[in-house]
Amino acid sequence: MNTALVIMAAGIGSRFGGGIKQLEPVGPNGEIIMDYSIHDAIEAGFNKVVFIIRHDIKDAFYEAIGNRIEKICADKNVTVQYAYQEKDDLPDGISAVADRTKPWGTGQAVLSVKGIVNEPFVVINADDYYGKAAFVSIHDYLISSHADSELCMAGFILKNTLSDNGGVTRGICKMNANQFLTDVLETKDIVKTDNGAMANGKSIDVESLVSMNMWGLTPKFIELLEIGFVEFFEKHKDDILTAEYLLPIYIDELLHKGIVSVKVLATPDKWFGVTYKEDKELVVESFKELIKKGVYKEKLFS
Repeated sequence: MNTALVIMAAGIGSRFGGGIKQLEPVGPNGEIIMDYSIHDAIEAGFNKVVFIIRHDIKDAFYEAIGNRIEKICADKNVTVQYAYQEKDDLPDGISAVADRTKPWGTGQAVLSVKGIVNEPFVVINADDYYGKAAFVSIHDYLISSHADSELCMAGFILKNTLSDNGGVTRGICKMNANQFLTDVLETKDIVKTDNGAMANGKSIDVESLVSMNMWGLTPKFIELLEIGFVEFFEKHKDDILTAEYLLPIYIDELLHKGIVSVKVLATPDKWFGVTYKEDKELVVESFKELIKKGVYKEKLFS
């Protein structure tokens, strides 16, 4: 069965170079976090990579990332395609919002792959490192026998996703006895403490599973996203200049309506990300350690 890796990279920025965290080198040969995600996805069995970008960064993206990855993927019989997220790419009957300055969020981003992705797929952020286990678990789920409405997500252990340099926002998962998602509690400013973690003065269980925006989805879900985007405009008439159509929020709505189910696939790997500038040093050291342990080759795709 064909499966796709969809990378949300439209937020990379209109200018490439210093200061763009998705392009910060973290590997010994200048690898960026995205390289490791693509490597792990291909190793897990995904045979298509789709980058979601914007037209105004297309040429710079090809030069910095696309051309190099296309060559690597061609050698491995993996297809590379591009989808474009633009703020004026709206559903039929919805007028462009003149004063809107940015695209509409991760829900619109994934909707942009309509017509390009016709197979089960995993969607990830461009600047997050998820580890090998999550890709394997999601790929195995996607190729198993299940209904189009049965989705999945990687559940990371909270203590493996915290930053030493400040608070983070995480979606804390609530599940039933069969590990199906029942609720996602968006929790802001979770900080690491000597005894675990806290948010808003309350202790948080560091063994809780959290969402890091890594979802296993089906082509049918893209149709639901299109319906939800129309509903989004109906709901947000009063704050349409700033409102965002966010993937986890819409999935949560579908969950509570009983339209989809979401299997939570627990992963033991440690998440890395450059949330704060100070995080980069830890990420670089973490990849050095993974290479030392043999998890990755020093020349990643060799």
